[in-house]
Amino acid sequence: MKTELKSLPDPSEFDVVVVGAGGAGMSAALFAAIDGAKVLLVESTEYVGGTTAYSGATTWVVGTRHAPKVNPQDTLDQAERFLDLAVGDRTDRSVRRAFLDNGADAVAKIEDHSHVKYRPRDFHPDYLSELEGSTTCGRALEPLPFDGRLLGKDFDLVRPPIPEFTVLGGMMVDRDDIIQLLAFNRKWWGSWSTFKYVTRTMLRHVSDRLSGPRGTRLVMGNALIGRLLLSLRERGVTLLTEARVTHLLRSRAGSGAVDTLVISQHDATRTIHAKGGVILASGGFNRHPQRRAQLAPGSAVAWCAGAPGHTGAMHDLAETVGAVYGRGGRSNCFWAPVSLRKRTDGSTAVFPHFVFDRAKPGTVIVNQKGQRYYNESTSYHLTGITMQEANAQAPSVPSFLVTDANGMRKYGLGMVRPNGMGLRAGIADGYIVQGQTLEELAGKLGIDATHLKQAAADIGRFAQTGVDEQFQRGTTTYQRANGDATWTGPNPSLGPIETAPFYALRLYPGDIGAATGFETDDQARTLDASGQPVEGLYAVGNDQHSIMGGTYPGPGITLGPGLVFAYLAARSAVQRARVRS
Repeated sequence: MKTELKSLPDPSEFDVVVVGAGGAGMSAALFAAIDGAKVLLVESTEYVGGTTAYSGATTWVVGTRHAPKVNPQDTLDQAERFLDLAVGDRTDRSVRRAFLDNGADAVAKIEDHSHVKYRPRDFHPDYLSELEGSTTCGRALEPLPFDGRLLGKDFDLVRPPIPEFTVLGGMMVDRDDIIQLLAFNRKWWGSWSTFKYVTRTMLRHVSDRLSGPRGTRLVMGNALIGRLLLSLRERGVTLLTEARVTHLLRSRAGSGAVDTLVISQHDATRTIHAKGGVILASGGFNRHPQRRAQLAPGSAVAWCAGAPGHTGAMHDLAETVGAVYGRGGRSNCFWAPVSLRKRTDGSTAVFPHFVFDRAKPGTVIVNQKGQRYYNESTSYHLTGITMQEANAQAPSVPSFLVTDANGMRKYGLGMVRPNGMGLRAGIADGYIVQGQTLEELAGKLGIDATHLKQAAADIGRFAQTGVDEQFQRGTTTYQRANGDATWTGPNPSLGPIETAPFYALRLYPGDIGAATGFETDDQARTLDASGQPVEGLYAVGNDQHSIMGGTYPGPGITLGPGLVFAYLAARSAVQRARVRS
């Protein structure tokens, strides 16, 4: 599918140019192509997919045709009330309303005219489930699994998932697979359906590995990207990879609209004219050294869990034509606690701790004094923010996630799987710290043993009553969902830490995306310092200032707006191209 820049005439003209081939950028290119536009998609790395390819690809959109299957009572007004309470006046309410009003149409259009297909879950609660207007299901959609073999040689364009999120040397797994694999691991002969499911899945993977470097059964983010890529290929979208935009220019005709780019790739340079507009979807500022220092001070780029393409280079160019950043967000980034581990090839694995360990029974998070300081069952975003805020009062970066033998066996810890799969190697390379007693563990971590023993004792006492008297762990629907539904105690997030040996790993606040980006209107047009549109320049995905205002109300609140504003930006840009034809 990809094109060499040198094969294009100089200059070349397209109706729409999209810069950045992550989920939002690929969606914008696809929406424009569906409307009949001639589209150029420019990606700076060798892969398409961006951080979306790493993610679960949950997409938070309200009022879609999927919602009534699991939650027929939900309404746009309820969702608006929820966002008003969660976000408040941190972002323009009219832009949030545009997201709500156009979500159903965006999902319907991409499903009706491409290979992108979604499904709802019957239980996937909003993260701030204590707020009025929240739901337990219906808003969070996920892509259907995808057969990567349909891409042929273009399969190699899809950014591979984080290796530590796969099993058996590159086999992707989603929540359904994990449930089946855990059941199989406990008692493989107990369920014929489980045996068939696991056997079929593993045989498919073995077949894939005989002919390639990884599995072609794609799920979650890779499934979404694979579906988008196949759809873009069939629509004739021109794709440039390893290409860099060096100049972004206003109209040569004197209108002031942004309509010209200069692009370089290897030894070729071309001038590209965009009749309808340029859509920025380059992934945010996260790896831009100066912007990171300003907007995420104290957070090392080594802790960033995002894909490498979000350098912020396009942001420098966008500012030269008048685009400005939004202000007033709760945080400039979206966060997750991450653990770090050196791989055998010398690279560093950055592993986000979303749901599998830190909120399960028999775990606790403590600071460098050995003291517990927050509710471990809150969202990963709030965990990252809280770690940084707490660090100003007492050393909390890194913090330590602690469990005992029962917790390790049942839930694993970070990159170590349940039943201790990989535990020996994790201890050997220092990723996991082990102690036969809490005192020994504290000594190896360099923290106060008295405080650590008290934190464990407190958790054990709270587990008996089900009430966390310190931080109210496991008190909301979302928090309890992060626990263990099979737990026999009164609170699915609280269990004792008492069985030797004891284990810990280090947690850091890692950014998983940009919340601060370019201010836009309700059509995703970038705005200048006076609040007027910069004609011809759009921003979507993490290049757009998040309508969530640096909060993280629910699962998929980056990809959902990314999809909907890609739809709105493409529609506007295609209309401009037709007028100028």
